[in-house]
Amino acid sequence: MTHKRRMALVAQAFLWTGSQIPVYLFGAVPPYIYRDIGGVDHWTWFVLANLLSLAAICPFVGSLSDLFGRRYVALAGAALIVIGMIICSLAPHMDAFIAGMSIAGVGAGIEELTALAATAELAPTSQRGKYVAVLIFTILPFCPSVLWGQLIAYHSSWRYIGLLCALWAFIGLVLTAIFYFPPPRVNSEGLTRRDVLKRIDYVGGFLSITGMMLFMVGLQYGGYQYPWTSRFVLAPLIIGFLTIVAFVVWEAKFAAYPMFPRGMNQAPRTLILTLVITFISGANFFSILMFWPTQAYNSYGHDPIGVGLRGLPVGLSILTGACVVLWLLSVFRGHNKLLMIISSVLMTAGCGALAVACVDNLYQLWGILVVAGLGIGGIVVPASIMTTIITPPQFIGTVAALTLSIRVIGGSIGYTTYYNVFLSKFIGAATTNIGGVMYQAGLTDPTLIGEVIQLTGASLLDEIGQLPGIAGNEALHQTIIYAGQVAFAEAYKYVYLVSIAFGSVSIIAALFLGDIGNYMDDKVAVIM
Repeated sequence: MTHKRRMALVAQAFLWTGSQIPVYLFGAVPPYIYRDIGGVDHWTWFVLANLLSLAAICPFVGSLSDLFGRRYVALAGAALIVIGMIICSLAPHMDAFIAGMSIAGVGAGIEELTALAATAELAPTSQRGKYVAVLIFTILPFCPSVLWGQLIAYHSSWRYIGLLCALWAFIGLVLTAIFYFPPPRVNSEGLTRRDVLKRIDYVGGFLSITGMMLFMVGLQYGGYQYPWTSRFVLAPLIIGFLTIVAFVVWEAKFAAYPMFPRGMNQAPRTLILTLVITFISGANFFSILMFWPTQAYNSYGHDPIGVGLRGLPVGLSILTGACVVLWLLSVFRGHNKLLMIISSVLMTAGCGALAVACVDNLYQLWGILVVAGLGIGGIVVPASIMTTIITPPQFIGTVAALTLSIRVIGGSIGYTTYYNVFLSKFIGAATTNIGGVMYQAGLTDPTLIGEVIQLTGASLLDEIGQLPGIAGNEALHQTIIYAGQVAFAEAYKYVYLVSIAFGSVSIIAALFLGDIGNYMDDKVAVIM
């Protein structure tokens, strides 16, 4: 462990945390953002834009990193995060903010896979779990991300969140430029720049990015902005799905240098099942990451410290689960099947049990949040490292990109699915609870009731108190707010019930995993 190697690992830690924190921090404060710059009707796209950009770029960057080496790819990724965060901080409207998050998402995809793959590559094979566990543990200062985001937005401006993320990414950029000098990739030795460029799968990159983007656009539109039978939903869904099929066919039959080389598949069953578990963990990861902070805000009060404290169990338990399972993976030299079964059961049980949440039983949820977080953490990163262990060294970057992309695609699909479920249930619950309270108070105008429901759904509660018939009547205002909290609790319940279906698939896949102990011999050459 030389000073140069140690500082290279520190640089990877900054890249890793820098790739995570924009979504964590901004995802904690959407009402502050769209109250300032508008976009209440399409703010969810800032999350999806980041995730889709991240997932779309990962397979493409994986091939580039294996061909060119990770240094310049890592520098470019850090620079993109800095640029994206500057755009977000200065955004005059929601569309500009979404654009900034898209750019940052491209950088985040590069940085996360680079940090994971580079750290795994720097470690002996049998110790990869421990090395990556330490890398993941460096996110600890941002585990209270909901608390930090709420305090920054409440006491100053949400725009300072972008400044914080940009500065953090810039530190990673500088450290990487100074200390990280990996050797040339094995599969690019002896090739001219023209030869390397010829090996890039441009067709596969275009088909994968286009297909996934179109499919997710249709999935997000469906049932929310347009009916499922609308051409605005069916057209991108069908075209996107067919494009994804075309990508699979192209990669399997026609690509001379596919983005995911066949040589990386040493243990087909274990690799495929691990990718399935990764996909499911992504869906449930984002069900907690994006929905629990909003639930902590909407169902239990808007005090920033209170909201932040409610988010602590999730961040700390996910971090703990990831580090513990990664460490045990090295200690036991495998036993990944048992670790994945336990983690999948905890994830499914914890996420599903959150369905018991209502406005007056927060005290019962702390332990459930910990169980869910431990399960998710035990899968979300360890599954990715398992795939690097069963992969030949020259394909580490490629398989890291594949697993990250699969996880984020799972998260995107899970998020859009959960949001549609939540929205459909919230409208009914809000009509019953909020509409009932207003009707009893003599406010029977359907337009007014609809406006109150819309403002409640957007968490713009102060604006409700300014509406005719409610302005000046603080008791009625507070009663409507409480009715909205009840409606939120009833709607969130179905998000967690749907997560049980995802988790059950993960448990079944874990039962059929093969053991990776035979692949954990120290056979990787020193690379620095």
